[in-house]
Amino acid sequence: MATQRQSSQIEDFDDEDNLFYEVHEVVVRKLGHVPIAKGDFHLLPVGVQRFIAKWVQICQPRGLYICDGSQAEATEIIHKLEDRGTLHKLTSKKYESNYICRTDPADVARVESKTWMCTENKYDTVPHVATGAQGILGRWLSPDDAKKSMKSFEGCMAGRMMYVIPFSMGPIGSPLSKIGVEITDSNYVLLSMRVMARVSNEVWKVLAEGDGEFVKCLHSMGCPRPSQRKIINHWPCNPEGVFIGHFPAKREIASFGSGYGGNSLLGKKCFALRIACNIAREEGWLAEHMLIMGLTNKKTGKETFVCAAFPSACGKTNMAMLTPSIPDYDVRCVGDDIAWLKFDKDGVLHAINPEAGFFGVCPGTNMKTNPNAMLTCMKNSIFTNVAETADGEFFWEGLEDEIENKSVSITNWLGQPWKIGDGGKAAHPNSRFCCPASQCPIIHPKWEDKKGVPISAFIFGGRRPQGVPLVFESFGWEHGVMVGACVKSEATAAAEFKGKQIMHDPMAMRPFLGYNFGKYLEHWLSLDKAPNKVPKIFHVNWFRVDDKGQFLWPGFGDNIRVLDWIVRRCEGEENMSIKSPIGHLPKKGSINLNGLGKLDWDQLFSLPKHYWEADNDESRHFLNQQVGEDLPKVIREQLKAQGQRIEEELFYYEGEKK
Repeated sequence: MATQRQSSQIEDFDDEDNLFYEVHEVVVRKLGHVPIAKGDFHLLPVGVQRFIAKWVQICQPRGLYICDGSQAEATEIIHKLEDRGTLHKLTSKKYESNYICRTDPADVARVESKTWMCTENKYDTVPHVATGAQGILGRWLSPDDAKKSMKSFEGCMAGRMMYVIPFSMGPIGSPLSKIGVEITDSNYVLLSMRVMARVSNEVWKVLAEGDGEFVKCLHSMGCPRPSQRKIINHWPCNPEGVFIGHFPAKREIASFGSGYGGNSLLGKKCFALRIACNIAREEGWLAEHMLIMGLTNKKTGKETFVCAAFPSACGKTNMAMLTPSIPDYDVRCVGDDIAWLKFDKDGVLHAINPEAGFFGVCPGTNMKTNPNAMLTCMKNSIFTNVAETADGEFFWEGLEDEIENKSVSITNWLGQPWKIGDGGKAAHPNSRFCCPASQCPIIHPKWEDKKGVPISAFIFGGRRPQGVPLVFESFGWEHGVMVGACVKSEATAAAEFKGKQIMHDPMAMRPFLGYNFGKYLEHWLSLDKAPNKVPKIFHVNWFRVDDKGQFLWPGFGDNIRVLDWIVRRCEGEENMSIKSPIGHLPKKGSINLNGLGKLDWDQLFSLPKHYWEADNDESRHFLNQQVGEDLPKVIREQLKAQGQRIEEELFYYEGEKK
């Protein structure tokens, strides 16, 4: 009977416009006898009260805890998790308030196969794929099927506290920002959201003074007490029951079963990309998987801001916090992962970082690849699924040369003894650091400017071992949108895919698309209109290798040399490029290579004809199959024109044609 009663409640609450009763009746009838451990429910905005009341009745928590984002609150929760064994303080004197956490080994990454967009019309979410094709650009679930999955939330918080987290994506009060409220039964999520978003009581004031609109975020680990599943590493989860549903029409997100950041920190990919790109389309702006950085030419004093979109774990954070290898530039980080971009009244595109922290991949991060990231996470950080040395330091693959005691005992991410030289991995390939952006040594003074920063260039890229040159500039906006639509890269550990196959990741948004990709491309194309001044579009590839598998480009701090070329192109500098079938390539000598030693320029920028014939045809086939009739005519024409240029202007090198 209880299950039937709760199920009917989900039906009753499906349309909150039907909640016509007064707020005090909601409190009496829907909160029941659930005690409020912290905060004053009656002071919350009416819409928030209704949201909480609905899910209190359905999820049945043992209590309600209304968060304020304060340090005292964080300290209380940290002590609770230390006592429970979920968090463990890293004892090295190098750190200040750093903690390590190990998850259930079954809950370590985004679960794309169980992540859905839920809309009445299927083709609002996914394109009309070709007959027989399996679509990969978005995952759609009907509202009726979503409602069935939502039944998992019935009683899901029994025996657990319900935490209410008010947060702002973007600086609180900025016209470019949006408000969210996340309900969760996870202390880990509470602590991480406090780092990754702006959690504050000020959010309630913004809601009260504004239109009252907020994105409703519901999360549960899916482990009511008493648990029916063995709890591993003090990490409750329900990997068999994972469901991550987005309801763009209602501005709602529901996540069940997983505590991994991309699935549970709902302000991140779920809100800041999947829901936000729907809002952005309606309101005429962009929500993109992009870093934001400022590059100041020391000779001229001029600063240029650029955004770059790379698939996960392809060096986006490293680039955002780049330490230049040449003295010509100062680099400042505005954001490392997500950008919200809006044109001002004069047509200048401004960007804000909607996040307040970094949620970076640990393996490969060190003082050579990203010293600023390492320095950022020396305090007030949470490390998930990394290894720990007997000296109380974090460890992961990539730190072998930096660890002082090479023979020190190490506990790997599975809690097992390990030492350098042993087989297997010390840290999970998708292990993460979560740290406040404000601690970054090169954080931009304007990173929380409510106006945002003006953007001059978009840069796309991915891991392309063959064929793709170090950098090229598109011929214009339409061609650049096509270049972004054709982004490909090796798969990474951030998703559940294995191996190193080359995968399509259009605009670096494939896992995060919130609506029909054909309409998404139309939206991008529509922005090139007066008075808008659209940025230049470039493509980079740090990962091209020679026939021995060695990287042709040193990367890391030397990437500033490529960015310098991009900046000068944005400033209109001439006589520094040559036209090729795929875009403008750097003219020999136009990139500063001083101090690099021997470098094979010709191979770095070669365009093998057989490769580009196949690549262009494959891209055209992919978009025809995956986007079908929704693919904008302009993109078809751009691909066709590029194919003709490749056929007419490239030639085969000796021994190349097969």
